[in-house]
Amino acid sequence: MPSRATRWPSALPALLAGSAAALVQPWLVRPAHGQWDETCRPEARRPWDATRPSEVTRQSDMNAPVRVTRPSEVMRSAYHDFRVVTVVEGVVHPWSIAFLPGGDMLVTEKFGRLRIVRDGRLLPAPVPGVPDVYNIGQGGLYEVLPHPEFASNRLLYLSYSKPIGDGNEATTAVIRGTFENDQFTQTDLIFEAAAANNRWQSFGGRLAFDPEGYLWVTVGDRDAPLRWWRRLRAHPAQDLRTHHGIVVRLHDDGSVPEDNPFVGKGRARPEIWSYGHRNPQGLAIHPETGVPWVTEHGPQGGDEVNRLEAGKNYGWPVIGYGTQYLWGKAIHASTHAEGMEQPRHVWVPSVAPSGLAFYTGDKFPEWRGDLFAGSLIGERLERLTVEDGRITAAETVARCTGRIRDVRQGPDGYIYLAIVGRGRMVGEGPATQILRLEPAG
Repeated sequence: MPSRATRWPSALPALLAGSAAALVQPWLVRPAHGQWDETCRPEARRPWDATRPSEVTRQSDMNAPVRVTRPSEVMRSAYHDFRVVTVVEGVVHPWSIAFLPGGDMLVTEKFGRLRIVRDGRLLPAPVPGVPDVYNIGQGGLYEVLPHPEFASNRLLYLSYSKPIGDGNEATTAVIRGTFENDQFTQTDLIFEAAAANNRWQSFGGRLAFDPEGYLWVTVGDRDAPLRWWRRLRAHPAQDLRTHHGIVVRLHDDGSVPEDNPFVGKGRARPEIWSYGHRNPQGLAIHPETGVPWVTEHGPQGGDEVNRLEAGKNYGWPVIGYGTQYLWGKAIHASTHAEGMEQPRHVWVPSVAPSGLAFYTGDKFPEWRGDLFAGSLIGERLERLTVEDGRITAAETVARCTGRIRDVRQGPDGYIYLAIVGRGRMVGEGPATQILRLEPAG
């Protein structure tokens, strides 16, 4: 894998071509599109939180371990009291968690490593066979997903930002391979988005299987430039001939289902299920209906929860609830438009949602059927009540957890959180933890 020293010069064209947000945002410690939860600021933390990283992380401290000390006290919510405990330490910028039938946990690390947690211990050696990734900005290794029949076929799926050509461009890709003897062997390219460019934001990258065995893939808009002076409908996320800002539905081998909504519709890409998305980084399948739900990043404000329906347009960037980075100018033509879907829930200001899971376990019975969304900026876990396809209530069940990148229900019925460190995306970043919510008492 190319080193940071060799990869950053190749990103200069993206820097030169990027918008003001792309040029400035990665160098800001406090994000431009929202505010950290003020109760999580260092001066507001309680004594047991004193070892958490300060809000401003010095460059020299970037690779130092970040230990998020959990309180022994009970955390209270509307229906359940719980504690947050550390499962494993030493993961570096974890992006996704997966559980294998034999009890192992797999964790992807953004800069390109797949790790194994066995018997509660992070194995020191990463899994060999993972492809090189475009580890610049938001690029990297994303989801790890076992096949529904993993116990018999040993198939794993990985999503990542794939370098294109000489490495100056990248796109979202999904590969499949076997996982045996703690080694990954790639066998198939399942999907490669027709969305390559030299920008290093908005890749999407979430994967999920539904009960019928279909594979779902999210792809961000790749930070395609906004022409907000009269040309919003010409944005690539509104163009069905590309894979910018879409959610894809595939068979497990990458082939296209015949009943996808755009099959046989002119030059539209047949893989597309829905479009008009910005950057969906949460994806969960409803356990009863099989309908996919996503959380996606808005710009400065306007993060969304969407329930996906076949062929529907979710509006980006024509409609929405956010504003332009830095100076706060309007982006969207309006908040509503004919033929464009409304979100089921909106966060203003932004919380930077990442990771999404429906809870079906037995450890928290009053939470069954609820949707849990992680938050990067807000450093909190949101519980959303879903009734008849609508979100009828929302509760912040945990605060100051650290930046939540992924949310999963484990086979044991507990809720697991992948935590990433604050600060600039420099090198590999600080070591953090996988946490778990356990009932109190």
